[in-house]
Amino acid sequence: MTGSALAGPDGAPRCPWALSTEDYIAYHDEEWGQPVHGDDALYERLSLEAFQSGLSWITILRRREGFRAAFAGFEIAKVATFTDTDRDRLLLDEGIIRNRAKIEATLANARVLADWAPGELDELIWSHAPATPGPAPKTLGDVAAITPESTALSKALKKRGLRFVGPTTAYALMQACGLVDDHLADCSARRS
Repeated sequence: MTGSALAGPDGAPRCPWALSTEDYIAYHDEEWGQPVHGDDALYERLSLEAFQSGLSWITILRRREGFRAAFAGFEIAKVATFTDTDRDRLLLDEGIIRNRAKIEATLANARVLADWAPGELDELIWSHAPATPGPAPKTLGDVAAITPESTALSKALKKRGLRFVGPTTAYALMQACGLVDDHLADCSARRS
């Protein structure tokens, strides 16, 4: 396999990673790479990308509703008020990934973000979108894992006190939230 787009069940060409499950097809077609704005929405995506670190995205995708229930819909103001009792509850919640470091980072990040002005997270993240889009990747091998922009975004988030936001996580966020369009050149979901 060359990693180029492949026909899905409906015949439409898609990125090969999207074809293994119906959940992936729906995520690929309807969400991945679509622009996401709003502090709470971006906090959710940043948190889920951190939880995904070291795991398959399908693991997170299939537990997303559990994460939303456990983390008060990822409303920054609500999660910022979580206590040690909430942390202990989360560590026992089978609907999420029960990783202490990731849970604590998600809670700590909400506390930091609660002190930011409305729209500040959105503005910071989107300020790291590439000024001009790069060439459309032809194969999966053409898709980067880290870019100068994701490294800069990671540094900016860490400088502001956020945790679990390395350059790879930052780039996955950029891909998922539409700052870059890494759908393959012949993928039916590509925007440009």
